[in-house]
Amino acid sequence: MAGATATLNAAHLASLNQARHYEDSPATRDNPLVKWTILSISLLFFAGFLLLPLATVFVEAFKKGWDVYLAAITEADALAAVRLTLLAAAIAVPLNLVFGVSAAWAIAKFEFRGKQLLITLIDLPFSVSPVVAGLIYVLLFGAQGWLWPYLSEYNIKIVFAVPGIVLATIFVTFPFIARELIPLMQAQGKEEEEAAIVLGASGWQTFWHVTLPNIKWGLLYGVVLCNARAMGEFGAVSVVSGHIRGMTNTLPLQIEILYNEYQFAASFAVASLLAVLALITLILKTYIEWQAARTARDSQQEETP
Repeated sequence: MAGATATLNAAHLASLNQARHYEDSPATRDNPLVKWTILSISLLFFAGFLLLPLATVFVEAFKKGWDVYLAAITEADALAAVRLTLLAAAIAVPLNLVFGVSAAWAIAKFEFRGKQLLITLIDLPFSVSPVVAGLIYVLLFGAQGWLWPYLSEYNIKIVFAVPGIVLATIFVTFPFIARELIPLMQAQGKEEEEAAIVLGASGWQTFWHVTLPNIKWGLLYGVVLCNARAMGEFGAVSVVSGHIRGMTNTLPLQIEILYNEYQFAASFAVASLLAVLALITLILKTYIEWQAARTARDSQQEETP
């Protein structure tokens, strides 16, 4: 027994010495030239493709003065576009939240026939063009669509109305929460949930007190991304909206109309609202990532004796 212990200690010391050797090896040290080259390329890409366009939006928005800017964003059609954008996001995000959590829980915690098909269907909006998604709803609910006879009988209007915009928004955004949670819940396993059930917890108690605390930061991250996509969606919404000013135009569609009418100051003013929403999303995303990393670090320190 003592000989085996000595052998294990010797092997452990050898592995530590080997790790220190590799850490001190010149081959593992960062080459300053390579490091600064990669950093410079990243900063140039960030400045040229992200920072410069964002700055241009705000410069053009305020180019003709504060009064013109306020008039553009408080105009009746612009306010209607803001309300419709927020309404579509307010409906789509909670529905996708329920679907995303349910789908992720089913995929990560259970084995069932058709599991791979469900995963494929979740990824479908990533591979289908948003314009094609909008056309699908037109073919289903439009005046020449399959369901039009039944809809017209009860005077239900979906395409070129708010319901069509909401449906298109739900379609293009529903993978975000599920795809954020599936790998997270798979990595966590199901031992804690099984232990809670053995101790007498109900399914709801297990979800609320065990599952949800473990996925809360990933869940918030998915909600933020889903909300950002919902408010910025253009392709699918453009097809089903009909571009009715003051009624079915979201913020992206309102920007397009103003730009096509050569109202550049107004179009950039409305675009600045979307840019502000994007910045808020970025701040929330960074905060959630920081909190998630902090929580993981604290839990790791608690587990370390």
